[in-house]
Amino acid sequence: MSDKPTVLFVCVHNAGRSQMAAGFLRELGGDRVEVLSAGSAPKDQINPVAVEAMAEEGIDIAGQQPKVLTVEAVKESDVVITMGCGDACPIFPGKRYEDWELEDPAGQGIDAVRRIRDDIRGRIENLLSELTPASAS
Repeated sequence: MSDKPTVLFVCVHNAGRSQMAAGFLRELGGDRVEVLSAGSAPKDQINPVAVEAMAEEGIDIAGQQPKVLTVEAVKESDVVITMGCGDACPIFPGKRYEDWELEDPAGQGIDAVRRIRDDIRGRIENLLSELTPASAS
């Protein structure tokens, strides 16, 4: 892993879970990490309820666009986090893979999406502490 790890978040539609995770990691990780997200079957736009839930946290994901998962995105990533995309994600030796079992926010109301968002935030905080341990200065 390089000094600045690259994390790829993958879910089926790249419109909810993976976008919220990417938003949190960009916000909390700053310039210490590179953040990518993609989907095996991306939607046309980000889930508006996910956008609303993230806006409540002061994080704007409205400008993001769902992207299709590519082999190149996986190759350039140090950590690949899947969220319900099954076997659609290619596996390469030497990469860290995690599968986060998270409820899909598609079709859910704001209360359910807030619970998913808060679960994702906790996971991102843990991931960030593992990837960028506090350096002794």
